[in-house]
Amino acid sequence: MSTMKNIITSNKILKALLNMLAIGVFIGLWQLTATIIKSPFFPDVKKVTAAFIDLVNHGDLEGYSLLTHIEASLIRIGAGFGLACLIGIPLGLLMGLFPAVYDGSRAVIEPIRYIPPIAWIPLIIVLLRGFSRYVFIIWLGAFFPILINTLTSIPRVTPVHINVARVHGADRGYTIRHIVIPSVLPEILAGMRVGLGVGWMCIVAAEMIGGEMVGLGYLILKYADMYRMEYTIVGMVLIGIIGLIMNEVLLQIEKRLFKWRWEVVV
Repeated sequence: MSTMKNIITSNKILKALLNMLAIGVFIGLWQLTATIIKSPFFPDVKKVTAAFIDLVNHGDLEGYSLLTHIEASLIRIGAGFGLACLIGIPLGLLMGLFPAVYDGSRAVIEPIRYIPPIAWIPLIIVLLRGFSRYVFIIWLGAFFPILINTLTSIPRVTPVHINVARVHGADRGYTIRHIVIPSVLPEILAGMRVGLGVGWMCIVAAEMIGGEMVGLGYLILKYADMYRMEYTIVGMVLIGIIGLIMNEVLLQIEKRLFKWRWEVVV
């Protein structure tokens, strides 16, 4: 047992070192590229770091602190992503368990799925106001990965498990609650992670039309309009870091809930 723990610990240390090396290589390549091209639109690491410190100490041009921007974006992501889970998971289960529901509605669902969230902006500007604009764009981006992952996971449930339950007299309701749903939960969480990533991708578009002056997406657009790219990159990096942290939280939840799986990766 102690040998196994030592191996696991060694693997974790190795992965941490490799990630640190990857970060170092990325920063080095970034700095090298900035030095070679010498463009005001591609700032080096030092300028981006100085911009980050300036935002932390003094806030943006309107006086809003960096924490205010982060908080605003997190609230919007939480609302849009939460709504996507609230609708996407039950609807995916319904369509997976009753394929006729999906077969009868796919002519509507599939075309809408391929329309980019940004394409909805003109309609959203006219039809929605305030907070609902953010929520709708983020919901639209996160909803379909969650729905499709949930829907397609149902047919992949191991038939042997279902047949064993039926042999022992389990009815359909018991089989769904105790066999099907526990079996598809890992796939649902994987869909949630994908949906969360897409939701963060939509944050710039959502905050572009939201009408408020706070949010990381708005911060990016504001400084991009002024060609102050070091501040724009700060917003981009923060979105990436926050997204990474949220993904790792979901991944740890997945690992703890589903220890019976051989491996949980990505």
